[in-house]
Amino acid sequence: MVTLRYLDVCLVLATAPFVLVGGMPTLGYLIGAAAWLLTRAGTAFAQERASRLDDPKFRAGLQVASMMGRVWLVALAVILARYAGGKDDGIMAAALVLAAFTVYFVMSFLTRGNPLQSRPRSQGRPTAS
Repeated sequence: MVTLRYLDVCLVLATAPFVLVGGMPTLGYLIGAAAWLLTRAGTAFAQERASRLDDPKFRAGLQVASMMGRVWLVALAVILARYAGGKDDGIMAAALVLAAFTVYFVMSFLTRGNPLQSRPRSQGRPTAS
């Protein structure tokens, strides 16, 4: 399951040889990959910290802040690739980030437990339904 959880990182790293051999925009790839890997590590760190917090308000705030920060950083990386390299570099960065996000999104559903599944009831007091 750990391999599936980081399949997006594997995708980003496995794409490198094809970009280099295929003569695709290297600067766009490097900027997109660096942004994805850094924000992915930052999100993993923030999720780990949030899971240790007792207060649900702080937990939710940290999770929302990490998600919004990640979106902004990745979007700025795509814009940076566009203006630092060119149109092709911007498209390469955007395509890489979009592919990595798609894999990350699907794998996040597959590797987490089913949130809609009801939790087993404790053997304590019976509840009136």
